[in-house]
Amino acid sequence: MERERPDTPFVLLDRDKLEANIAAMAAFSRAAGVALRPHVKAHKTSEIALKQLAAGAVGVTVTTLKEAEVMYGGGVKNIFLACQLADSGKIRRLFSLGEKAEVSVALDSNEGALLLAGAAKERKRRLSVLLEVNTGLDRCGVLPGKETLELAREVMKMPGLRLKGIFTHAGQVYGASSPAEVSAIGRQEGELMVKTAEILRQAGIPVEVVSVGSTPTACVAGMVKGVTEIRPGNYVFYDAIQVGLGVVPAQRCALSVVATVISKPVPGRIVIDAGSKSLALDRGAHGTTVVEGYGIIKKYPHLTLARLSEEHGIIQSAPEGGREPEIGEQLEIIPNHACVVVNLADHLVVARDGEIVERWQVKARGH
Repeated sequence: MERERPDTPFVLLDRDKLEANIAAMAAFSRAAGVALRPHVKAHKTSEIALKQLAAGAVGVTVTTLKEAEVMYGGGVKNIFLACQLADSGKIRRLFSLGEKAEVSVALDSNEGALLLAGAAKERKRRLSVLLEVNTGLDRCGVLPGKETLELAREVMKMPGLRLKGIFTHAGQVYGASSPAEVSAIGRQEGELMVKTAEILRQAGIPVEVVSVGSTPTACVAGMVKGVTEIRPGNYVFYDAIQVGLGVVPAQRCALSVVATVISKPVPGRIVIDAGSKSLALDRGAHGTTVVEGYGIIKKYPHLTLARLSEEHGIIQSAPEGGREPEIGEQLEIIPNHACVVVNLADHLVVARDGEIVERWQVKARGH
């Protein structure tokens, strides 16, 4: 194992902060009395998933079937695929995985339910499903209340399917402009889900799981009485968007991109060897307006990472703004969106107490 610092740019993971973040969310879930099923799309890494399970997570959430297969290969046996399937090849793979692991899958249409039920009947199997409820993101999902009830009634008629519960992702929170708005969205998320679950139960439909998601809202929606599960993902790292939303201070961020200053061609312009292929062009999903530039430059908060080419980053400094880094100096940059940065890296370079101790392969990257 190479312990020296690799060539820049590379993705550096502070193991102490990672483990502290994992422990803190696990402690919250225990105190709130809700199950923790973290979303691994944030890290795509078996080592981190196993740490989450060891801390008390009941299983994991994935977005893609390949993520599910990688997680199973890494030792995870309880997996929720929070994405609809409408492809026969993927449905075959889902049932194949279900022969080895406890698997459940998202559903939000009668057409999708018929596809899954048909496959279950063909294989003489029963598949657990959760109905996705749209609580404001306006992506997938049926509306809370009546529409969810109508779909639930149809699913209950299909012997190949077991309706396990309902879930949502209030991703619209990333468009919030203040911590107060984050809290309001989280409360609404939890309350809409609890109310919808009660409507189903009053109609005689059992609801075992009432699941909410997103790192910014987890500790708000998770406190709403009647919510049974939270599915945060980004919390293992946190990033500049989470800092901008007021979720955590920058000191909690465990992931950074390390780059070298390679040029200072004119006053006020500093060039690094990390661009969009390392830091991504993400300025935040779903209307985020809380970030400036493409990351937070540690030790140089007065500098702005203003532009990215594929392999270059251009930092702007204001006149009389403070000390500038020198050519050859390495900078640590907290990315805007840690999840997409991890997906660009083959490995996470893991450090403890400032010393590189190991490297973890991002086995599900690109998937």
